[in-house]
Amino acid sequence: MKAIKYTGLVLFLIGLSIFTATLFLGSFTLSKADITEFTNSRNIKSELLQSKLESAVVGQQINSVFTFSSLTRAALESANQEHKNREEWDKVVWDKPHTFSFYLAKKAGSGYVKENSGLLWWLTFGLAIIGALLFILPNVILLGAPGIKNDGIYHKASTNRGWIAWGVLIYLVGFYLLLYFMPDYVVNWTFILDPISQALNGGPASQWFVYGFLYCTVMVVMGVRMYIKYRHNKYQVLRTTSVLFFQIIFAFLIPEIMYSLNMPGYDFKNAFPLDYDFFFEWNLDTLTSSGAIGLFILVWGIVLTLIIVPVMVYFFGKRWYCSWVCGCGGLAETLGDPYRQHSDKSMRAWKIERWLIHSVLVFSLVMTVVTLYCYFSGAEAFLGIKSQWIKDTYSFLIGAWFAGVIGTGFYPIFGNRVWCRFGCPLAAYLGMVQRFKSRFRITTNGGQCISCGNCSTYCEQGIDVRAYAQKGENIIRSSCVGCGICSAVCPRGVLKLENGPEKGRINPTQVLLGNDVDLMDYVNKSNPQ
Repeated sequence: MKAIKYTGLVLFLIGLSIFTATLFLGSFTLSKADITEFTNSRNIKSELLQSKLESAVVGQQINSVFTFSSLTRAALESANQEHKNREEWDKVVWDKPHTFSFYLAKKAGSGYVKENSGLLWWLTFGLAIIGALLFILPNVILLGAPGIKNDGIYHKASTNRGWIAWGVLIYLVGFYLLLYFMPDYVVNWTFILDPISQALNGGPASQWFVYGFLYCTVMVVMGVRMYIKYRHNKYQVLRTTSVLFFQIIFAFLIPEIMYSLNMPGYDFKNAFPLDYDFFFEWNLDTLTSSGAIGLFILVWGIVLTLIIVPVMVYFFGKRWYCSWVCGCGGLAETLGDPYRQHSDKSMRAWKIERWLIHSVLVFSLVMTVVTLYCYFSGAEAFLGIKSQWIKDTYSFLIGAWFAGVIGTGFYPIFGNRVWCRFGCPLAAYLGMVQRFKSRFRITTNGGQCISCGNCSTYCEQGIDVRAYAQKGENIIRSSCVGCGICSAVCPRGVLKLENGPEKGRINPTQVLLGNDVDLMDYVNKSNPQ
């Protein structure tokens, strides 16, 4: 079995290495006709920009995307600056420099990767998938009897905060930085997936298609690991199947097919304010100009947020979305499962969580109010807040850095639900409904608890589950996503997820506030008489 696992690990690392190495391959060549065609297709009115691009790249073969990007970005920034100095605002190209360079690189790219995309897919995605499965599948035999034991989880190099965790963190953070801020550098990855993109939506792959495809691939492979690890628990098997279904079908395939039909691509499970740009001007204009389907999406998005979400939370708790439907939660539960034990259970972390996640919710709501006011009134600002500024700020700080770079990149150090716990505005909204108006709770049987600590160790939301179990108190924390892992790893069946009547959910002897902590216990211990 070890031979199979090590073979799988080697194959995975080879595939990952080739995938990374493709960034440095290929060549880029543009003619004057190519540049003219490009500027015309994008309705660019600047002859100065065309001239500078011709001077920078025409007549030479550039063998590095990094060099190509540097030249094209310099030409764009130089032309834009001259137009701004002359106040020729209609000739300024407002694309971000790296985004502009990406579009040009897609047109200019050639070489081995682009010409052998099928082979490269097998040498990258193919080898990595096969290797990962070979590494995972022997666990069916090695695990022995079904069940979870808390043996040595902090002593394994792959699941503690050791060098492997930091290596994974560095790679993930680097990936997100390239994806969000330097998409032209990953153009060769898009060439690998161009054939698949053409088949699904009729167009070449963008960096977001690469992300979506990779997202689904990782979830499927790590979903297999979830099936094996939690095979003794039907709830986990069904939950894993659900998040895979909603991510692959709703978040990836349906939007791509809609694009191929000249419809606005939309993830029908993505609720506001997690879908923070739903009320942005560009999205409203796209939907209102797309006929019946656009109107349906607009109405559906509003109904989903204001009616469906709170009603479902009332009956099933926030777990129906966060643990069964949400793509962020799906990635956290599959790719992030090996790191779930790193969630901070301290009071300090709980305080930061409470203030931070609700601050993000308020930020998103203020941004939406400003955006809608400016959209319908034609003004540039509301109460001194400029619409474009607040949208750019939220997109940069929350949409890119918090949700992406930190929210996923820091899985190995902060745990797999760092975004869901500290930043997701939808989780904050769901949590408030769950805390004050829901039938969901996790019931405990203190008489059977042996204080093994498995439940608290595996809680990804930083809840000290054992403290509740020992006292036989129901768990109704706002942050609880109802993943059910605490129940799955309990050797005595102490914890059960239930959707019962509201009455009896809260023990009247408990003093609860905000995100729900036994404050009376805490105060008494902190201030002894």
